[in-house]
Amino acid sequence: MGKKRTMKNRITGFDSDNSSGDFSETNHKVAEMLDLDPPQSNRIGRHNGERQLHENGIKKHRTSLPAPMFSRSDFSVWSILKKCIGLELSKITMPIVFNEPLSFLQRITEYMEHIYLIHKASSHANPLERMQAVAAFAVSAVASQWERTGKPFNPLLGETYELIREDLGFRFISEQVSHHPPVSAFYSEGLNKDFVFHGSIYPKLKFWGKSVEAEPRGTITLELLKHNEAYTWTNPTCCVHNIIIGKLWIEQYGTIEIVNHSTGDKCILNFKPCGLFGKELHRVEGHVQDKNKKKLSVIYGKWTECLWCVNPATYDTSKKNEKRSGDQKKMKPSEEAGNDEADDMPEIQETVQVIPGSKLLWRINSRPPNSSQMYNFTSFAVSLNELETSMEAVLAPTDCRLRPDIRGMENGELDLASKEKERLEEKQRAARKERAKDEVEWRTRWFHQGNNPYTGTSDWLYSGGYFDRNFSDCPDIY
Repeated sequence: MGKKRTMKNRITGFDSDNSSGDFSETNHKVAEMLDLDPPQSNRIGRHNGERQLHENGIKKHRTSLPAPMFSRSDFSVWSILKKCIGLELSKITMPIVFNEPLSFLQRITEYMEHIYLIHKASSHANPLERMQAVAAFAVSAVASQWERTGKPFNPLLGETYELIREDLGFRFISEQVSHHPPVSAFYSEGLNKDFVFHGSIYPKLKFWGKSVEAEPRGTITLELLKHNEAYTWTNPTCCVHNIIIGKLWIEQYGTIEIVNHSTGDKCILNFKPCGLFGKELHRVEGHVQDKNKKKLSVIYGKWTECLWCVNPATYDTSKKNEKRSGDQKKMKPSEEAGNDEADDMPEIQETVQVIPGSKLLWRINSRPPNSSQMYNFTSFAVSLNELETSMEAVLAPTDCRLRPDIRGMENGELDLASKEKERLEEKQRAARKERAKDEVEWRTRWFHQGNNPYTGTSDWLYSGGYFDRNFSDCPDIY
């Protein structure tokens, strides 16, 4: 165990970064500039106007974007995509109108929206309850993708994003560590040193004629430091339907396996495809088992709504009664759609049927009332690209809040955003050619390539040092 602990210290960075001991005074001041306003200041930022404060001194984040989203109805991507069927899409340039004004690095940060579930897991003395909370967190991490049909901006090589939320008890840093293939590495830690959360994501995109499938390759690791436990898993596959014609809709499918490397417990969750009649749309079902494969708990719900757990025997009895009562109604098969027709989104079936004796693990946050005009962002997502004057002095120059194309799109300036996107991509290509000419390899700043200490698979590990805020050697990417 001592050997693994030593490795853990290298991964977490708790031995550097001002992160040994309490959250330092320096970082507290930085956090105030990045996220919090002290009660007496009530500053006005030039990007977002006046910020009101909660009674506890934490500022209210913005509740809307500066401009509504653009209509995509006048644009067709068929001329671009028709030659790409079955191919990997990372090198295909899409019209900017199909983007949303966030970088993929910010999209990854949305894993943290329901961070309270990690704090809850850490507080539980029972390992089964910890696994249930971790499973709820893993499901909640993909919940923000519901109805999010806009494509996040591809991060530039060396791009970063940081977020400090004292109100939620974490800080987060991510970096685009590779461009081809595109790999995004992230690292987060609890401000009370209760957890470390890290991983690297390689989104493999494929176009299948009427849909785009995103397979988020890469290992996600959660360490509960108080319990000396490490959990690993991978996210399910996400599919966006009706890319060419019809209303866009999203489903997630595939089986994820959450492993507790300390106890040998596993949670196996099946994100179900919608099926022929849509009965399984958004449904998640699975169980927790111990190292001897004995079922300890059944977990069920919808990734768009809520997650429950119940005793396996109670679950089995409920399912038998359901079949006995003829609840499974037979439906006539609909006519198969032609190749040129849209894949109609199945009607949303009734809400999750709660089995008596179940315990609620997680429920999704309600979205702001104007979410449909804001790329279907959650309230958490709306806040991610906030930029105030005070923040510019402490952010790394590579932070994607400073990207002019994303800022232009957020402000409703589509032409400017498109021109800036082209300029940034051309600048990136020119820099790559210059490095090749000089035979210089790209050097990542905050992460290094290595093996995950728990799975042994290839991973990108946090090198430490970011929150010391020495950004003198950061590249000029914007």
